[in-house]
Amino acid sequence: MRRLDRETVDRIAAGEVVTRPARVVEELVENALDAGAERIEIEVDGDGTERIRVADDGRGMSADEAELAVERHTTSKLPDGDLTAVETLGFRGEALASIADVARMTLTTNDGGPRGTSVHVDGAGPRSAGSRPAAGDDVTVDSAGRGRGTTVEVRDLFHNRPARAESLAAPATEFERISDRVAAYALLRPDVALSLEHDGRRVFATPGSGDAADAALSVYGREVARESTTVDATATATVGDEKATVELRGLLAYPSITRASADHVRIAVNGRPVSVPALRRAVERGYGSLLAGDRHPVVALAVSLPPWAVDPNVHPTKQTVALRAADAVAGVVEDAVSDALSTADLRRSADVAMDLDAALDPVDTAASALDDATVLGRFRDLYLLCEADDDLLVIDQHAAHERINYERLRAAVESEGVESVPLDPPATLSLSPGQVAAVESHADELERLGFDCEPFGGGTVRVRAVPAPLGRVAAPDTLESTLTALREGEDPNRRDELLADLACHPSLKAGDELTDDDAAALVERLGACEQPFACPHGRPTVLAIDEGHLARGFERHPRRG
Repeated sequence: MRRLDRETVDRIAAGEVVTRPARVVEELVENALDAGAERIEIEVDGDGTERIRVADDGRGMSADEAELAVERHTTSKLPDGDLTAVETLGFRGEALASIADVARMTLTTNDGGPRGTSVHVDGAGPRSAGSRPAAGDDVTVDSAGRGRGTTVEVRDLFHNRPARAESLAAPATEFERISDRVAAYALLRPDVALSLEHDGRRVFATPGSGDAADAALSVYGREVARESTTVDATATATVGDEKATVELRGLLAYPSITRASADHVRIAVNGRPVSVPALRRAVERGYGSLLAGDRHPVVALAVSLPPWAVDPNVHPTKQTVALRAADAVAGVVEDAVSDALSTADLRRSADVAMDLDAALDPVDTAASALDDATVLGRFRDLYLLCEADDDLLVIDQHAAHERINYERLRAAVESEGVESVPLDPPATLSLSPGQVAAVESHADELERLGFDCEPFGGGTVRVRAVPAPLGRVAAPDTLESTLTALREGEDPNRRDELLADLACHPSLKAGDELTDDDAAALVERLGACEQPFACPHGRPTVLAIDEGHLARGFERHPRRG
């Protein structure tokens, strides 16, 4: 065994920080944010190995600070070496030194004085703590003209690390990673104007207005910005023996705007975009049955906690953090998301062309619109046509009935339980040993769901009663799927799926005829639901088109007054 020399230790440490171009951008953006920047400009050439430039209008540095900044483990961000009191994004003091070790880097900065400072490092090796640049060394220090703030330009990344350069993905993929990280900061810090250019072309730029919708407009475009609401909540979570104030700020896209992956659920903890699976799952639980099972929302949520409730030092690249009492914080997040969506005005306008290819997009609409909806007629004994203010609503009667039944069943399970009917004679089902055991271990829950059953020996179960949700009797073999859901753990989403399946059984089907009074009652009951605009499986219940679209299609002027 032997101790590694200082140079080797520094080179290994550099590898922990700078693994690809996106990490360089991330470190430089975080430095700018910690410096109080209100505007950050990012320029990238190629995949980022050619050139990365990040300029900000933050506090900047003096000449002495600029020279010190390229040394290993020098920082202005860690108060008294106390990792439990970190309130900044960077605190390890190795970012600039590590970047300089694998690239040619020029740092130009000014703290507001008459002239700035330029420090150029040529990638021959980082400065060890306590060392100073010497004449003829790889570090050059000059005066420079620059206003208050800092610019860092990184060229020829990994020019002295060919193996690392060869391990990078395709240029388009590397830039995609850069774009995704910058987009996360742009969405989670709408108070800062961020711009991203690639090969001289503007990718996006946020205004820094502080409005989450403005940032979403720049990053995602008009549809997401329009079809979204904000969350702004403060709550208290119990962390050990102490109370922690949890502040939540951000943007929630409506359930009509979803993605196939969870990558667009962006969460920041104390300002840093991080991966915290417990909080992402809490966000999706907050959406509940408004989402289809295989879809994920678009969310940018900034979570603020006391520094002592967060351990930021659990990952070498700070990609995740550890939370004290993560379950309690997750509960606050879930409630805040659910409350924000339940009180939001979910009206959306559909862009509908009047031609043979036209189709109505699913449209969430405000509860007040359903309150005033008047049934005009029916189409194919499946769709209700309604008038509501200046909108024509098309309601899927099956999806609407599912939503109504689902909420009634959920309320029943929470109170007196689901109604059941006896089977005469009782039914007998052959089940696996695990399912038979689950009949006993989940006896109370099965009873609340309307089942009366017991093991009968030899891998069989006798079913004496089955659920009759809202008067429609379920088949005895629904017990098997119910047991499967209950055995898959305590995940409330699985239990919601079970109730959704039970709600589907008694709901109206295609071809079921409704009287005028029944149709009006269905619309009224749908409007009284907590979440009337999606069935429990996440499909829309209502499509809407406003009068303006019809008027344009018929080349008429919309009514005025």
